[in-house]
Amino acid sequence: MEPIILASSSPRRQEILKMLKIPFRVIIPNIDETLTSAIEKEQIPELLAQEKVTAVIRSLPAGQEIQWVLGADTVILFEDKIIGKPENHDQAIEYLSALQGKTHTVLTAIVLYNGREKKTISRLCKTNVTFAPMSNQEIEWYVETGEWHGAAGGYRIQSLASCFISKIEGSYSGAVGLPIFELYDILKQEGYSLLD
Repeated sequence: MEPIILASSSPRRQEILKMLKIPFRVIIPNIDETLTSAIEKEQIPELLAQEKVTAVIRSLPAGQEIQWVLGADTVILFEDKIIGKPENHDQAIEYLSALQGKTHTVLTAIVLYNGREKKTISRLCKTNVTFAPMSNQEIEWYVETGEWHGAAGGYRIQSLASCFISKIEGSYSGAVGLPIFELYDILKQEGYSLLD
């Protein structure tokens, strides 16, 4: 299999590619993730994933052959607002206090650049996640674990936050940050086979 450039620093995305036995190398994109209100909320993760792919392609030496670049971005949509990564401990508590006892939508977009055809393909995955009611003590305990660092919504579904998640509708891997079905689907569509 040809190696893919992963335009992400996320260990979770790397773990998923390893599980799928896809060879990859990581190039961390340098982009401004400040969200603009000028675009539809559901388009934000796709826009950011596309910017990550573009930034990585631009960072490579001119003339270098680029076969595949994969970018992904995850945001939380809750009560018609986008929730990104908390900036600090207090904001993580604020996010979890708002999400507890309610359902929110995890939006993960993936963008794949096909270097042979010089084109990008994208998919958006939506997963509804329901938190059980949480006490202030539980929220404080969870935030003290530090899992909120670098995580949209201030939690990691694949770790200790699963203690408080009562229901998931949709793609679990999409909520982790790299939807496996959608990834497999676009790789297959572009002629990249995992079966070789």
